[in-house]
Amino acid sequence: MAYQIDKNICVGCGACANHCCVSAIEHKDDRYEINADVCVSCGACESACPVSAISQK
Repeated sequence: MAYQIDKNICVGCGACANHCCVSAIEHKDDRYEINADVCVSCGACESACPVSAISQK
């Protein structure tokens, strides 16, 4: 199951994208989004997020 980023919590720091091993996270409109078709659900982004904006769908 893919992860998702809560846009209301995301501060746009990019920590999640820097830890994504498959480059599934893209910067859009000052925040980040996870492409569910690319995400391998490894959880690296969730643990890297300093504001806990990432969770599994």
